[in-house]
Amino acid sequence: MAGTKLRRSSRGPDVTLNGKNILVCGGAGFIGSNFIHYILGKYPKAKIVNLDKLTYSGNLDNLRDLANEARYTFVRGDIADRKKITAVFKKYTPHYVINFAAETHVDRSIHVGALEFINTNIVGVYNLLEAVKAAGTTHSFVQVSTDEVYGSLDLRSKDKFSESTAFAPNVPYAATKAGGDMLCRAYHNTWKVPVIVTHCSNNYGPRQYPEKLIPFFVLRMLEGKKLPLYGDGKHVRDWIYVIDHCKALELCLLRGRPGAVYNIGADNEMSNRKIASLILNYFGKGADEIEFVGDRPGHDRRYAIDASLIRKELGWKPEYRFEDAFRETIHWYTDNKKWVERVRRKTGVFNPHIDLWRKHSVKGK
Repeated sequence: MAGTKLRRSSRGPDVTLNGKNILVCGGAGFIGSNFIHYILGKYPKAKIVNLDKLTYSGNLDNLRDLANEARYTFVRGDIADRKKITAVFKKYTPHYVINFAAETHVDRSIHVGALEFINTNIVGVYNLLEAVKAAGTTHSFVQVSTDEVYGSLDLRSKDKFSESTAFAPNVPYAATKAGGDMLCRAYHNTWKVPVIVTHCSNNYGPRQYPEKLIPFFVLRMLEGKKLPLYGDGKHVRDWIYVIDHCKALELCLLRGRPGAVYNIGADNEMSNRKIASLILNYFGKGADEIEFVGDRPGHDRRYAIDASLIRKELGWKPEYRFEDAFRETIHWYTDNKKWVERVRRKTGVFNPHIDLWRKHSVKGK
C-alpha cells in the first residue's frame, strides 16, 4: 500500500503451510482475498484453491494479479451445493480448509430476507463439515464467524465478549452465523471433526465491498454526498485491520486447538459517529456533512472483544496501529477508483435501503 509505512513485527507461526493444499471458501470477497494474498506472499510452496460463488460482493478483481499464479486455482461454486463440495474435496484433497463464504450484510438480512443467509451460513457450513468428516485427511478447518452472534453490550458497560459469552443474536444475519457455529461445536463433540470457530470484530482495509461502513463513507465523500448515520450514531464497534485478522486466522489453522473458539479483536472501540468524524476530518469537512436517519431494527449498541485467549494460547497480537492503517485504507479507495467503478457497474447503488430510512430522519444528538 502507498503512503505511511505501517508498524508491524516479524513474529511468525511455528509451523508452516508450505507444501500444503489450502481450500479457501469465499476467497473472492474482502477478507478472503486479503487472506489469499497474505498466505501466498508468505509461503512460496503453499497451494490455494479458492471456491467462490461470486455473489454481488464476490469480486475476482480482488485477485486479478494472481491470474497466472501456478499455486492458485479458482473454482466457481456454492458451499450450499453438496455435490460441488464433494467434488472439490475429491479433486484437491485439502490439508486445511478455511471458510469465509457467508452472507454478511445485516441490512440485507433485514430488507431482502434471510433465506440466502440460511442457505450459505448454515447449510453451507453443514456441507463443509460433512466433507471434512468424510475425507478424514483435513488437518484443520477454520470457520470464520462474527462477534454479532453474542448480541449487544450496554454502552455504559465495560464488559467484553469472551468465548464463554452466551449467543444472543438480534438480527437474522447473526442468527444464521450462530447456527453454523453451533453445528461446528456439535460436529467436533460428536465426531471429533477438527474444526475451530473464530469470532472477529469489525474489519477494515483494502478491497472491502462498499456497502460496509468505512468504504461506504469514503465513497460518499468522493461523490460529494452526506454521511448517513443510523439513530444517534453512538453505536460502538471494535475495529481490526484485515491483515491482523488474517494473521490470527493463519495461527488458528496451524496451531489452533480442535474444537476451540477464539475471539479476535484489536481493542479499537469507536462509535459510528467517531468513524464518520475521522473520515470527515481526512477530507476537510465538518459535522454538518452527517445526516442522521431513523435507526434500523435490532441495531446492537456495542460490540467489544476480549481476545485474551488467542493471545495466550497462540501468541497472537494485533500489529497495525489504527491511525496508520485507517489512513492507508482511505488512501487505497481514493487511489483505486477503477476498482470502485467496476464494482459499481456490477452491482449498482450501494446500500439502496438507506433511502427507505430517510423518511424516518432524526435530528442530530
